[in-house]
Amino acid sequence: MKVNRETVLKPIPSALACLSLFGSAVLLQKAGTPQLSSAPGANSCPRSLNALCVSAPGAQVAPDHPHFYLGFDRNTYPGDSSLPILRKTFAHTSYWLSPPPGEKTNTWLGKRELLRSQGFGFLVLYRGPQSSELQSTWSERINHSSQLKAQAWKRGTADARLAEAAAKKEGFPSHTVIFLDIEEGGRLPAVYHAYLRAWVDQLAGIGYRAGVYCSGMPVSEGHGVTIITADDIRNNIGSRAPFYWVYNDACPPSPGCASPENPPGPPASGIPYAEVWQFAQSPRRKERTALCPSKYAPDGNCYAPGDTAHKWFLDVNTATSADPSGGVK
Repeated sequence: MKVNRETVLKPIPSALACLSLFGSAVLLQKAGTPQLSSAPGANSCPRSLNALCVSAPGAQVAPDHPHFYLGFDRNTYPGDSSLPILRKTFAHTSYWLSPPPGEKTNTWLGKRELLRSQGFGFLVLYRGPQSSELQSTWSERINHSSQLKAQAWKRGTADARLAEAAAKKEGFPSHTVIFLDIEEGGRLPAVYHAYLRAWVDQLAGIGYRAGVYCSGMPVSEGHGVTIITADDIRNNIGSRAPFYWVYNDACPPSPGCASPENPPGPPASGIPYAEVWQFAQSPRRKERTALCPSKYAPDGNCYAPGDTAHKWFLDVNTATSADPSGGVK
């Protein structure tokens, strides 16, 4: 909140008037709003009254430390009986609006309210196309690149509408972030960027928000040049600002198959603008995870600490919010 410097610097004619003003404001604050407990050593002055608070000489004000939230994702719904166990560790879960990659059916449909009642937040997903779909499908009959991009734009618009219809049917409110699942890494072709711009614009136009699930890992292009998919998208998306959910399971920076009480934040992935970081995948990729401090299970998968029978292998994420898609309301 910006403070009017002229108002703050004007001398108050009477100390009594100052104390009276402060006391009245505190009474109003207590009467009108619930009181929040403060951590030991934290500034106990209500935020709305910070301009009136004076710290005692030498007093230390504890900084606000960001808190991050663990979540899991998997292509197949783990089953109703798994939810109490998984909720002990995870604040949020993935939720597919379309069949996941490689699947023809979607087992998550109809489960939003049950997950919500168990206290889960959401990472809402919709499967994106492969680059080959946007290039080869039309290249047989369309040779001009501008026409190819126009077709990709139509596909992005159509997919956004399908995602919006599915989100509404599942009960997700407007402004929910829907992450487009982009499985391939490296530099995306121009037709994919056309598709993405249409995806973002269409969702924004119909009241939802766009996100992308993509690689946050550098890929070599030869001659010492590397590219990260998240950066490639950000550099080609224009003024649009989708939410970024990146995957980087390489150790370091990943902690491996871990469920820490104070997980690292998404920027620790190496992508400073990421809102979500997937740092563990099942099954693990041996070439990326050999140096992980927290090991995967002998079968190569990652499991929740409470899943001692190893029933539900999963991917693990950390996010800036307990409800990254804002889909609980």
